[in-house]
Amino acid sequence: MMEITKLRKILNTKSRIIGVDMGTKKVGISISDENRKIATPLKTIDYKNIEYLGNEIQKIVKDSGIDAIIFGNPLNMDGTKGSATQSIKDKIKLLSDKIDLPMFLWDERLSTVGAFNLSSQLDINVSKRVKNIDKNAATFILQGVLDYLNN
Repeated sequence: MMEITKLRKILNTKSRIIGVDMGTKKVGISISDENRKIATPLKTIDYKNIEYLGNEIQKIVKDSGIDAIIFGNPLNMDGTKGSATQSIKDKIKLLSDKIDLPMFLWDERLSTVGAFNLSSQLDINVSKRVKNIDKNAATFILQGVLDYLNN
């Protein structure tokens, strides 16, 4: 895992990034445009095991020309690291053995809440909001990184 401050240095002029919201049952994936301005929900993957997840992410990387992966970092509300943060780091380590791309952590506090609230402002019904919450949370995380890169 690399420090987020190094992300700018490793990206090409035109390159895409994916955002990952890692849940215990579902994993949300979002993708940036090649100019890295806009994050878009891509898909939700059922989490079966780390091998399956690695294969699914590898397909996305191959099909979409991805140069980096951003994982939501589930910090506690007071900013401290808890067991969920260590769990994500452990999974990233296992994925990095399979996927040869730079991987970064980004603070995901309130990303699920933010994604849910944003979808409610768009007048999307509750069952659709719940169904899409994982990939929308990944989009919320990735958009934060894109905004950071473009400032």
